[in-house]
Amino acid sequence: MLISLLRERAPEEARVALVPDAVAKLAAAGHRVLVEPGAGDQAGFGDAEYVQAGAELAADAPGRADLLAAVRPPAREAVARLRRGAATVSFLPAAQSLELVRRLAAGGIASFALELVPRISRAQSMDALSSQSLVAGYRCAIVAADLLPRMFPLNMTAAGTLQPAQVLVLGAGVAGLQAIATCRRLGAVVRAYDVRAASAEEIRSVGGRPVELELATLEGAGGYAREMTAERARRQQELLTPYVAAADVLITTAAVPGRRAPQLVTAEAVRQMKAGSVVVDLAAESGGNVEG
Repeated sequence: MLISLLRERAPEEARVALVPDAVAKLAAAGHRVLVEPGAGDQAGFGDAEYVQAGAELAADAPGRADLLAAVRPPAREAVARLRRGAATVSFLPAAQSLELVRRLAAGGIASFALELVPRISRAQSMDALSSQSLVAGYRCAIVAADLLPRMFPLNMTAAGTLQPAQVLVLGAGVAGLQAIATCRRLGAVVRAYDVRAASAEEIRSVGGRPVELELATLEGAGGYAREMTAERARRQQELLTPYVAAADVLITTAAVPGRRAPQLVTAEAVRQMKAGSVVVDLAAESGGNVEG
């Protein structure tokens, strides 16, 4: 099979779909890998590393591929160069990429969307959502600590005592739990909320304190939360407002694959936060959990 590795075009996208180690395994299995020059530069992998792993550099890689590997949905120009019968593997949020999906289908190109891989035991090695959520949860805590104009941990000095930062995490999935754990390791006091019943114990397990709102839980299929009614969403926003106002850092991670992110925090709640507070909304790309 002829596999093509695409260079990502999206602004600020630093990931690459195949690292040299993966290329070496594909080459050892008898596949031919074509790498678009510069494909791994932003991820810290130079062209020479790919060549050493058994790949070939080719500017026209997409047009020759049986399989096109990318992180984000391939750009229109890359799709136009694919031949009928080829396939793509990437993230591909169909609801937000209908034009691209239609274009791929019309061109006779099969598309594998990594976010649609079932989250079951047999498919764990292909669970790209969880792996990327883990990274995002860690990174958002580091970003928040960098932006907050005070330290996270408790500090007692001869000149006085610095109280620990107060962090609120909304959504205790993979990203949320990693954010809780990282903020705790940095010394913050962390509270967290999730609509699922099982989340309270998971929050405690990584050092957080669960927020109890006395609302019915919303357990859904596949580990996701069920969609809530408009009335419940409004009531949840009201009950969360005092917790948001008291937080030095607010991190939100609630997302539903293929759908708009639920709005958890109103603009009024944000206005009640202290000057200098930080909000990191991991669901911003799909509409955001925080109004405004």
